[in-house]
Amino acid sequence: MIGIIGAMDVEVQDLIGLMPERVSETVSGIIYHRGAVEGIECVVARCGIGKVAAAVCAQTMILRYHPAALLNVGVAGGTGAGVKIGDIVISSSLVQHDMDTSALGDEKGFLSGPNIIHIPASRRLADQAVAASKSVYQPEKIHTGVIATGDQFIGDSERLGRIADEFGASACEMEGGSIAQVCYLNGTEFVVIRAISDNANEQAAVDFTEFAGRSARELTELVKNLLPRI
Repeated sequence: MIGIIGAMDVEVQDLIGLMPERVSETVSGIIYHRGAVEGIECVVARCGIGKVAAAVCAQTMILRYHPAALLNVGVAGGTGAGVKIGDIVISSSLVQHDMDTSALGDEKGFLSGPNIIHIPASRRLADQAVAASKSVYQPEKIHTGVIATGDQFIGDSERLGRIADEFGASACEMEGGSIAQVCYLNGTEFVVIRAISDNANEQAAVDFTEFAGRSARELTELVKNLLPRI
């Protein structure tokens, strides 16, 4: 069983469509779709936007379906040098850039409990995701790096640049870090894969709806290539 989570409908609807004999159930307002994708048993869910929604979805998925691994797919803003619109970033680790107890003497991003800043993604899954992406993306479009998460949609290039500097982040989004924390606490392998929709250092007119749909199709092909490798 492999778990797959996206924040928006467009990020998971193609994957759900690949499960014609799926069984669906709703828990805490989130619909979980269980079925086979490329012959691999999967459970797919749209968690909704933000860290709490993502954490609820991931914890329920782990407790109810016991996935051997969990994939989080979707779009993100690029922050790292050389990360351009239309590229993908595969997580080496996740940080929560809006976690700040520095007034108590902690470093910014420090997570009390696990007592770490960077939550390591599965190296095995990240390597497999890179291999699976090569049939979908040109090599120069594939990046592995830190993905930063916070409960803020950041469209300001200065703030994105600051997050890149503070955490060495290549991408910034709103769900992956909380999914990573849940997986870390439960001992579940995970990897986060993000298509870059905007960039702190790149000015381009991108129709987000069109981009999200195209990226979802590309990410679906990537996941189809990845599942048999897992």
